[in-house]
Amino acid sequence: MKESLGEKLKNARNEKGFTIDQISRETNISIRFLEALEAENFSVFPGEPYIIGFLRNYSIFLDLDDQKIIALYRALRIQEQPVPVEHLLKPPPKIPGFLLPLLLILIGIGAAGWGIYSLIIYRQNRPAEEKPAARTPSEFIMEGNSMEKRLYINDAVLFTVDSESYKIELFNLSETVTIRTPSGREILDLSQEASIDLNNDGIPELRITVADFAKNKPEMGTLLHFYLMDTSLLTGLDPENQYSQQIQRAPGSTASIMTIIPPSPDAYPFTLQIQFQAYCMFRWEILNERDRRGTNQRYFQRNDALDIQAQNDGIRIWVSNASAARFQVIGRGQRGEMRAYPVEIGTAGEVVVAEIRWVRDEEGIRVIYRRLET
Repeated sequence: MKESLGEKLKNARNEKGFTIDQISRETNISIRFLEALEAENFSVFPGEPYIIGFLRNYSIFLDLDDQKIIALYRALRIQEQPVPVEHLLKPPPKIPGFLLPLLLILIGIGAAGWGIYSLIIYRQNRPAEEKPAARTPSEFIMEGNSMEKRLYINDAVLFTVDSESYKIELFNLSETVTIRTPSGREILDLSQEASIDLNNDGIPELRITVADFAKNKPEMGTLLHFYLMDTSLLTGLDPENQYSQQIQRAPGSTASIMTIIPPSPDAYPFTLQIQFQAYCMFRWEILNERDRRGTNQRYFQRNDALDIQAQNDGIRIWVSNASAARFQVIGRGQRGEMRAYPVEIGTAGEVVVAEIRWVRDEEGIRVIYRRLET
C-alpha cells in the first residue's frame, strides 16, 4: 500500500528521531501546523500559500523531495473535489440538429446584450477605488540579552547600551535582508549573521542572525535573532593593539597551534563561551581536574549557549560540525584586563578535536588552541 502524504512526513520524522517540538523550533513552523500536515487536516491553514510553503520547508528539513511532496498534496486536493453535478444527472434529451445553431445564436445575442447592459450599469454605479491601507511600522524594545522577532519593512528595534538608546531598522527585503544600523547598512542572507558596533567605539555590542525569510516576498517579513553581547567582559580592549594570533606547527605533527591569550607572568582561569547556531553534538572535558574527570556530552540546538570555566590545565573539546557554533575565550590580557578572544576552529561539516590550555615557555604562560588528530 502506498504511503499517504501525512504518513510520508510522519514516517520520515520518526526515522530521523525528531519530535514535533524539535522540528517546530528548528523550522519556526507552529506545532499545530506540523501536526495538521501529518494528519492531512488542511482546514486549519489560513490559505493555500501557507500550506505549500510549510510543506516545502518541512520536506527539505526531512531530506524529502519537496517537489514530489507538493505534487502529492495537489493530487490529494484534486481527489477531494466534489463530483460535478452534471455527472450525476441523466443525460438530457438530444436537441434536433436544426434547433442547435439557432439556440446558440440566441444565447450569444442575449449574452452580448446582458454584457453591454451590465457594463453601463457598472460604470454608472462604480464606487471610487479604494487604496489598501498602508501598514503602520512597529517599534520594539529589546529586553534581556536575547530576542527573536519577525519584522517587516520599516519595523525597528531599540537597544540600550550604557544608558544610551540605539535603533536598528529593517530597510528592505528582496534577494537579501537589508538592515539599517547606527554604523551603516548590513546586507545578510538566510542563516547569515552580523556583529554590530552600536556606539562606534570599536567593540561590537549586538549580533543579528537571519533565522527565516523568503526571497522577494516582503509581505512575509523576516525572522531575526538579536543577541546583546556582555560588553563588561571587553572593558579595556584596545582594538588597534590586539595581540596577533600566531599559527604554528607542532614538531612532528600536523596539528595546528594558535596562541589565544598572549604570554603573561601568571596563569589566570579562563572561560570558553560557545553560542550554537545549528544542531550539533558537543563534548568537553576539564583537563587534570580531579573532581571533574568525566567527559560531558550534549546535543545542542540553535540559540543554545554554554560557558565552560577552566581552573587548571585547560579544556579538551570535540565538535561534530565546526561551523555550528561560535567560540570565544574570556581571560586576562598582559595588563590584567578582561578580554574576549574569538577562536575559529574549522569549516562547515568538519569534525574537530582540540584543546584550549595553558603552556609555559620562555616568555611566560600563555593560552593556546591546539588541534588534535582525528
